[in-house]
Amino acid sequence: MSDTEVLKHEEEQEQWRRSIPAQVFLNHFFALHFHIKNHRETYPLENLAYFRKFKTSLTDTEKESIRKHLLNSWNTEYTLRMTARLGEGAYLLHALHWTFPQAYYSVQESLKTLLILHHTETRWPERIHTESGKLVVKGVYPYPVSFYAVGHAHQPRLYRLPYGKYQPGLKLTDSDKEAQRQIGQFLRTTHRQRALQVRTQVQNNPATALRSQKTGKILQRFDEQHWHQLSWRIGYTTIFHLLSRLRISANHREIARFVEGDIDMKLFHDSLIGVVEYLNFVHEAYVAKAVGWETYWQWYEALPAYLQQDFMQERIQAIGKILKPANYKEVLPELMA
Repeated sequence: MSDTEVLKHEEEQEQWRRSIPAQVFLNHFFALHFHIKNHRETYPLENLAYFRKFKTSLTDTEKESIRKHLLNSWNTEYTLRMTARLGEGAYLLHALHWTFPQAYYSVQESLKTLLILHHTETRWPERIHTESGKLVVKGVYPYPVSFYAVGHAHQPRLYRLPYGKYQPGLKLTDSDKEAQRQIGQFLRTTHRQRALQVRTQVQNNPATALRSQKTGKILQRFDEQHWHQLSWRIGYTTIFHLLSRLRISANHREIARFVEGDIDMKLFHDSLIGVVEYLNFVHEAYVAKAVGWETYWQWYEALPAYLQQDFMQERIQAIGKILKPANYKEVLPELMA
């Protein structure tokens, strides 16, 4: 092998090494979309016990707040979709600086509507995640997105993810078992990150910090016992915490990893949009049931044409199939096609 060939081989190996973190991140979101798309309990929300029984009363103020949050969610989802349609290659790569937060905030805005339906309204992300975690555990969500982790920072218990405890491979998933392994790893690493953040917050506050029983000094190192003492503060880690990994911050390492890596950016955007689309659909189905089909339809009709003629047309058809309002054959004849 010539020196040139050796150099080329070393460069390819280095490129592959730099791509691994980004490939893992892609694998996780591809697995999330795969798990949702291929699960038999994904779309028949009418079969979900909590959805069937769900009823609530809303004030006019709550309804207006829901409408505003939905409008924010719809516009953000539209922008996310347009980026994926218009760009490819390098454009999609550098678009991550805005598509990451778009995906996160689109779901965050629609999630706020579900919380309002349960009479909780807050703008604080941690409170939103805490309350949404309770809803996940309670059975509000269909099985494909109802998984969660809880407990010890480094050895959490995983629920509703039977194969999540096994280690995944480095390749894109081609089965639901492998998808669950990928999601399980994503849950564990995210739960651990949250635990470290909680420990920092607790130990930086003299009033809450765990101390040595011998010296009374604030602990600098944690053993198993200390992590167990802290576990209740961590709470449930859910799909919404996975999406929070997309938030942009000054030291957001995932962006740099994608720029350095060599992965299928179109596939990543398609996976991301698939997850966003499904969660928003679930939240809106609850909203439509709560406010009534007529009100939900009026909100749809008031949308600008660019939204009515885009993904929202399919969204309202899907929700109409679930709720089956008395006049849905008239207003949405394509449903019967």
